[in-house]
Amino acid sequence: MPATVAILRKLVDDGLLDPAGRTAFALTPMLRESYATGDAEELEYAAMLEAARASLRLLSAELDAEEKLDEKAVRRAVIAVDVEVATPRPDLDDAVVKLSAPFQFSEVAAVHLDTEEAIQAVRTAAGVIDAADMGDPDAEFLLGDAEDHELAWYAPQELPFVLDLL
Repeated sequence: MPATVAILRKLVDDGLLDPAGRTAFALTPMLRESYATGDAEELEYAAMLEAARASLRLLSAELDAEEKLDEKAVRRAVIAVDVEVATPRPDLDDAVVKLSAPFQFSEVAAVHLDTEEAIQAVRTAAGVIDAADMGDPDAEFLLGDAEDHELAWYAPQELPFVLDLL
C-alpha cells in the first residue's frame, strides 16, 4: 500500500486506514506472468517498488497542498498488509489491486520508509513524478535518484516510535 508519513500517522492514530480508491500493489498473476524469472520474494519486492513509486504521487499532492511540509516527512512509505480479498486491476498495471475494505493496524505486516538520506532525492522526485510518467528522460533520471535509496523495514509495533522520532 503506498503511503506517506501523514498517512502512517493517521493509521497509528485511528488504528484503521481506508486508502484512496482502496488501491494497493501485490504479487498478482499478471505480475508473475510479466517476469521471466523470479521467486515470490523477488516479485513481491517488485510490487513494493511500484507502491513506493505511487507513494511519490501521494507525496507530490501533499507538497502541493501544504506550503511548509515538515522536511522530515518528505519520505516514501509502503505499508505491507495481510488482507484476505484484493481484486487485481490489470487495467491499471500488472501489480495493482483494489482492496475490498479498509484495513486495521493489526493487519499490518511491516512498514517500509525512506531514511533521512533519501529526503532530498525524494523531494525532487515528487516534483517531477508526473513528467516522468509522461516519459520525460530528465525527470526519469531524477526519479531514479530517489529509487536508488532502499526503503528501511520496520515492524508494525515500531511504527509509533519511528514516527515520534521524525
